[in-house]
Amino acid sequence: MQEIDIIKALANERRLAILAWLKDPRGHFPPQVDGDLIEDGVCAVLIAEKLGISQATLSEHMRILVQAGLVQPKRIKQWIFYRRAEERITALKQGFFAEL
Repeated sequence: MQEIDIIKALANERRLAILAWLKDPRGHFPPQVDGDLIEDGVCAVLIAEKLGISQATLSEHMRILVQAGLVQPKRIKQWIFYRRAEERITALKQGFFAEL
């Protein structure tokens, strides 16, 4: 993961909203049939619905966030769930952004 991937991921309002929502998934998403909101993450379908975008468009946003190391995907059955990569985000706050 390079700095450019992180900058690209954070340079979009929708991706910033996703990161904010995933920080408090119970506050922003309803309970899920499969997967725990905290342990497993939020189902991509719920994120796409909240943003009002197609699942294909969401997939591109999530690919960028995963590539930057800001979220972690998890497959449960046929669904993909996403949660924040808190260790990576903390390290970025202390390292990369501390240099600015």
